[in-house]
Parts: sequence; structure tokens; C-alpha cells
Amino acid sequence: MKLSNKDNKNNQLSGIKEIARRANVSIATVDRVIHDRTGIAKKTKEKILDIIKELNYQPNIHARRLALAKQFRIATLIPQRSKETSYWEGPLKGIDTASAEISQYGVVLEKFFYDQDSISSFQHQANLLLKSKPDGILLAPSFIEESVSFVQKCQKQNIPYVLIDSDLPAEGSLAYIGPNLNASGNLSAHLISYLIGKNDSILIVNISKELDDQHHLLKKEEGFRNYFRTHRWDNKILKININKTDPKSIEKGLSNVFKENPGIKVVFVTNSRVSNVAAFVKDLDRKVILVGYDFVNENIEYIEKGVIDFLICQKPLEQAYKGVMTIYQHLAAVSAPVEKVTFMPIDIITRENYKFYNY
Repeated sequence: MKLSNKDNKNNQLSGIKEIARRANVSIATVDRVIHDRTGIAKKTKEKILDIIKELNYQPNIHARRLALAKQFRIATLIPQRSKETSYWEGPLKGIDTASAEISQYGVVLEKFFYDQDSISSFQHQANLLLKSKPDGILLAPSFIEESVSFVQKCQKQNIPYVLIDSDLPAEGSLAYIGPNLNASGNLSAHLISYLIGKNDSILIVNISKELDDQHHLLKKEEGFRNYFRTHRWDNKILKININKTDPKSIEKGLSNVFKENPGIKVVFVTNSRVSNVAAFVKDLDRKVILVGYDFVNENIEYIEKGVIDFLICQKPLEQAYKGVMTIYQHLAAVSAPVEKVTFMPIDIITRENYKFYNY
């Protein structure tokens, strides 16, 4: 489908519009800063430049890209939205935003989705992606062994790839843009340390159909435990791995562990399925402090009710947006060297501030 002149103009401005919105200035002001024109207050200019850097926005790459004859094809491989969590809507929005900005410059973006609870789904979609012969790939790896096998194939075919959400540190990616998983687990433990007594027990909950030794949820757990080791806290830390992710199975697993351990004061859930735990916790006859991950609708419902106390969030939309733009800039070879690792900020969301959070 051919874009109209109006659509082209809107797509071209989408990045500038976001910068203007965040800086609370006009699009014209952003344009003047981008083109280094005079008449902008120093403080305002610095704020806009900081946002441009944060978003990895490169306005000059487009004009140079138009001079190139080659059409680029970028493929993305991320989990599909599931009934249990809407987390991946954020990265999808980031992908679509980036695609809208670069599609008019000869870039074709094709999206592939896999079931994050199914290894075979990941393998099937990964094979389809490679058959499409893209010039670059954005990948959110959920299964370590299968993801490593996939990126090794990418390397053999000289296809650059960027990782989001979870890293594969030894596998030669172009870049990783996402959370420091160990640090986010450490922060969660630090929060909890202010809220517990010496005799209180802590429950770690991992909810996933696949939990191998290198799973990203376990990296958060490791960071969480390290905090208590380092600070020599003696609280009992319990753990439950729930590999059936339907609500009834989660409720059954939690019911058993709470029955056997009545001293549980805090629950730390290592992913966005914390809402499933909240559905159980809300019916207990005592207050349990609940900490989990991600700014998604089902979690916000329980933040509002005060059942979830803290959400740890790390801007999934921006991860995907920056990932696509990083691949594009690399392929177009018109920007500074790619930053190998970009850790996203660790945001703490509560009932008091969730309405003001822009993820």
C-alpha cells in the first residue's frame, strides 16, 4: 500500500513529536534544536538533546539513507500476546513506532511471533524468519539453548542482531538493549528489606513453563538472593517454580506453599504474571507485601486496589524502539558506533505514582 503525502509527513514527524511531548515544547522548537538554530534557551536545548540521546533518535540518517540504492529488510522475533500477560504489547508498540519512522526510507520490517511457553513455537518461527533472509534481526530470547542455536545460525549467515528483554552475553550480538536482570532483582530485595522483620519469611515465585538453569527469571532471583547474602540478613527465603501457568494451577501451587509456611510476609514474583499471584493474595486474611514486574493492565488493576505494592518496570516499548533503530543505523552505516550494552532505567511503580508513568 502506497502512503499518501500526508501519511509520509506524519511518519516523518513521529519521532520529533515524541521528543516534543517529553520535553513539553513545540515541534518547531525541537526542529530548531535538531538543526542547531539560535533562539532556544540553554536549559531547554539541553533537555531536548538529552531526550534525543535517550531515544537514540538520529534525524540525519534519513537524508543519507535516501542516497543508497539498497532496500533493507529487518525482521523481529518476540513473544505473542498471551491470555495471561499483555507485556509484549509494549515492545510491539515500540517496533511499530520505529517501523513508521523508517519505512518510507526503503526499509521493510517483518514481524514474527512465538508462544513464550512453547519451545517448538520459537524454533518454528525462528526457522521461518531465517528463510525470509533479513538484513538484520531484533530478538527477544525466551529459551536460552534454542536462542543460542538461532543466533549462531545468524552469525554463520552474517546477519546482525540486537537483543532486547534478556541478554545472551557470550554470543556476539550487535547490541543488547534491556534490563540489568541481576540489578533489578537486587533492587527488589532492597525495597523489601525495609518492610520485613527478622522472623518474616519471603517467598520467591517463578511462573514459566520453561525454567532452565540460565532462564532470565532465575537471573532476577539470583540478584534478589545476593542482596540478602551481601547484607547478612537471616530471613527464611522460600521458592516455588510454577510450570503450569493457568490461574488454577498457580492458585493451587500458592495455596500449598502458604499452608505449609504460615510465616510468609513478602512475595517476590519474577515476571509480569504477578497479577495471577495478586488474585490469590487478595483473599488471604492478612496483608502480604507483593512485588512483581511490568506496567501492564492486569497488574495496574491490583496496584489500584493496593494488593500489589511495587512493580519494577524497565520501559519495554523503548527497548524495542531503540533496538529497531540500532539495527537500521548499523545497516545504513551512517551513525556513530553502536553501544554494545544499553541498560534501561529501573522504575519503581506504586499506587501513588502509576497514573503518571510513561513506559
